[in-house]
Amino acid sequence: MTHQEPLLPLLVVEDDAAIRELLEEELNDAGYDTLGVPSAEDALALLSHTPVAMMITDVRLPGMTGIQLLQQLRQSGSELGIIVITAFGTIDQAVEALKLGADDFLTKPLDLDAIREAVFRVLERQRLSLSHDTELSHFHGIVGKSSSMQSLFHDASRLAKSDAPILILGESGTGKELLARAIHQESKRHEAPFVPVNCASIPADLMESEFFGHVKGAFTGANEARRGLFHSAQGGSLFLDEIGEMPVNLQAKLLRALQEKTVRPVGGEREEPVDVRIIAATHRNLEKEIEQENFRSDLFYRLETFSLRIPPLRERGTDIEHLVFALIDKHAEAQSKQVEQIEPEALNSLLNYTYPGNVRELENAIMRAVTLSEEGVLQHKDLPERLREQASQHNGSEITPTLSGEVLPGTQVPAPAPTRWPSLEEVEKRYIRKVLEATGGNKRRTAEVLGIARRTLYRRLEDNEE
Repeated sequence: MTHQEPLLPLLVVEDDAAIRELLEEELNDAGYDTLGVPSAEDALALLSHTPVAMMITDVRLPGMTGIQLLQQLRQSGSELGIIVITAFGTIDQAVEALKLGADDFLTKPLDLDAIREAVFRVLERQRLSLSHDTELSHFHGIVGKSSSMQSLFHDASRLAKSDAPILILGESGTGKELLARAIHQESKRHEAPFVPVNCASIPADLMESEFFGHVKGAFTGANEARRGLFHSAQGGSLFLDEIGEMPVNLQAKLLRALQEKTVRPVGGEREEPVDVRIIAATHRNLEKEIEQENFRSDLFYRLETFSLRIPPLRERGTDIEHLVFALIDKHAEAQSKQVEQIEPEALNSLLNYTYPGNVRELENAIMRAVTLSEEGVLQHKDLPERLREQASQHNGSEITPTLSGEVLPGTQVPAPAPTRWPSLEEVEKRYIRKVLEATGGNKRRTAEVLGIARRTLYRRLEDNEE
């Protein structure tokens, strides 16, 4: 593993001291260094003499706005990664930010998991764009040398040239949004907005208004007219993540918008033309959803004509090994740690685990292991218990495996000795105590490593004390 320089700090621009402190604390716990300032003017002053990895800025700031700050940086030629924070529902501001060169946007109230994921995506895109490693094949930031990924890149590139809707299929954690962004960048619409929306995150009663907009007085609280997502993505691509979560009644209106290339705002009296390319994604089996009358067959067949399947990580062969080493370097850099070695047992477990959570699960496992690693060595004990357990069940206590998971010729596998298996509750108690000790008693970090909410951790700690 090659040593890399420590990651530069992240700049947080937020005038609300409580929110700024929350963002910095969350990013610090995720392994990043941060700098915080209350205004755009302070941000520009700091950037004039201090290099940073990326910036997170609120739209509403005293004096210069976050949008004006973004515009000034882009006009000056800055390629700094920038995430913009905006209030929920102000889609127009978000789209304006994307047009001006923002890398992503987040909506209030802030979702801490979404913040970490957005920061990772922006930093990863920057890292990959600057990488000169020619060993791996890239498709707009997606890494994959396996035949399945090469085939996916080829098909995606061809379909990107069309304006037809595309349906991306794949298990959770495979990178469906990354592929959608890559298709947009490969298309003739790449200079227009790419507007992502998670269909599962919008309340059902607001969904039609969010997609198609509304006129003034259309419903209680509609004090002014507002454009919807279709208008915001005009000329570009609208990415509908988790389309299987969309209510059936709205699916009919989406189909009409696809066929007629028009939308009618809520409360409006006429159709309005739109020019938008739809890219949809789901981890669900839509054919089964049709059988259960949760998804319209006519919409499915309209989308499914041009579909792409992202293979799960377990089908990507040697890509896993490349990703393991790349992610170790990435998180060692993010935490300003040197991880020069990895135990063979740890590497074998990483290479042979089935990864039901795909690349996202691999990412979380590596981040945890790097966090717990000591003296520059990533050890088997640093890995999540589920990885260690699967390797143990697969290999046996005395088997000497190769990196492919095969047993070396002549190896004898002894019969297992009788043992007393601990209960699940006992294992959980010991595991929580171990992680808590490893994080120095930091409950926020412990909950993140365990993959549970902090309130869940507190409840389990209370149960353990009883």
